[in-house]
Amino acid sequence: MTFTPHGKHLIAGEWVGTEARFPNEPAFGPVHEFSMGTVELVNRAAQAAEEAFWSYGQASRETRAAFLDAIADEIEARAEAITEIGTQETGLPEARLNGERGRTTGQLRLFAEHIRKGDFLDRRHDPAMPDRQPAPRPDIRMVQRPIGPVAVFGASNFPLAFSTAGGDTAAALAAGCPVVVKGHSAHPGTGEIVAEAVHAAIKTCNLHPGVYSLIQGGRREVGTALVQHPLIKAVGFTGSLAGGRALFDLCAARPEPIPFFGELGSVNPMFLLPHATHARAEDLGKGWAASLTMGAGQFCTNPGIAVVTEGADADRFVAAAKAGLEAVGPQTMLTDGIARAYREGKERFETRNSVTPVVSTDSHDRQASPNLYETTAEAYLQDHALGEEVFGPLGLVVHVRDTDEMVRLARGFEGQLTATIHMDPADLADAQALRPVLERKAGRVLVNGFPTGVEVVDSMVHGGPYPASTNFGATSVGTLSIRRFLRPVAFQNFPQELLPEDLQ
Repeated sequence: MTFTPHGKHLIAGEWVGTEARFPNEPAFGPVHEFSMGTVELVNRAAQAAEEAFWSYGQASRETRAAFLDAIADEIEARAEAITEIGTQETGLPEARLNGERGRTTGQLRLFAEHIRKGDFLDRRHDPAMPDRQPAPRPDIRMVQRPIGPVAVFGASNFPLAFSTAGGDTAAALAAGCPVVVKGHSAHPGTGEIVAEAVHAAIKTCNLHPGVYSLIQGGRREVGTALVQHPLIKAVGFTGSLAGGRALFDLCAARPEPIPFFGELGSVNPMFLLPHATHARAEDLGKGWAASLTMGAGQFCTNPGIAVVTEGADADRFVAAAKAGLEAVGPQTMLTDGIARAYREGKERFETRNSVTPVVSTDSHDRQASPNLYETTAEAYLQDHALGEEVFGPLGLVVHVRDTDEMVRLARGFEGQLTATIHMDPADLADAQALRPVLERKAGRVLVNGFPTGVEVVDSMVHGGPYPASTNFGATSVGTLSIRRFLRPVAFQNFPQELLPEDLQ
């Protein structure tokens, strides 16, 4: 099944073209043109979302669950075509796109199951006490209610799972919030075919067409208009620190400030404790190299830093990582811009006297080859730039003198999505000293694993203290992410018939 994009926006049930157009930049295959987003389209989509909210926000949980299931069905019906254009636009292998599509439909169905259970509503009831002295107590019931239209920005590195019908969209729709998606210009064709799936599900479920809109491309003013539109009540974003911080500031500066849930990436440090390093330095080095280069290192959970106690065991670890990285050839990156930023990040390391190259390669065009560097804890703490994410297969080994310095170094890290402890049973005391620090620094702390990849389950936290994300109390993966698009409402002395359905 070959898919040829028509290049239009989906605005409240209509496919709309604009005069200005832009081409996609596929890694291979045909180039297609797409309509450019405009501020006027933002207005239309937001107004339609507000109109849809009056019905969709009051719809039953079963209605919303059936909608999420229908979207998943429609995506699977287009599976072959999605993989075809997705691989062309991103350069990702078919197996990766197929797996990501399964994750996307899986999280849609997970949210459908989650809202059917109703636990997320956090229903509470304090019955009236009319005879209480010195004053009677009223009947009070509380439930979580949807906040209104939500804006979602598609991610460059996940064309399915974090984009058009990805996790933010699924969570918002599950909560009862219409969604306006700002598609990423790196994969507009993939965005379009997934939007077609959502559009088909809207018609199947007989929902208001304003419940979902997709605006393609567009210059900076389009994103600005979306986060500043008075009808938008929250924003979901996965992307760079610079872009996310700019949008966060715009949300905060609105006459009515709104929450901005930005997942901005991190360096995801790993801490190798002495006994574990002595026992399995080679396996740890080999495993790190594999995790570091998976998908050309284009994961926000990519473990970019390994902290190890200096000495012969550390040297064995570095040698194994070096051998593993040297065995990996150039890989295609998602966009020309990401590839250029990777080369610039590598140059930043090359110009620092405090950093020693272990593997130094040249990357050209859209291809990326691995790089590896070493430094000391003292040098790392004195140079903030060494802790800035380089999006791609670049690793930094930080040598510490002992585990006390390892703990001091951990305290110097900024907020992270993940932090990892590699330990053996004999390392327990050192791990106990490290764990309280890492739980303050990261949203997910691992033991004896590699953080690349995120399980979509109830218990997952994909977020962390700033700058990993803009809201340390939220997650963008797992069913807990629905809470971003809900707010508690208390109903006092309401007759049973007037209460929302979920409180009756």
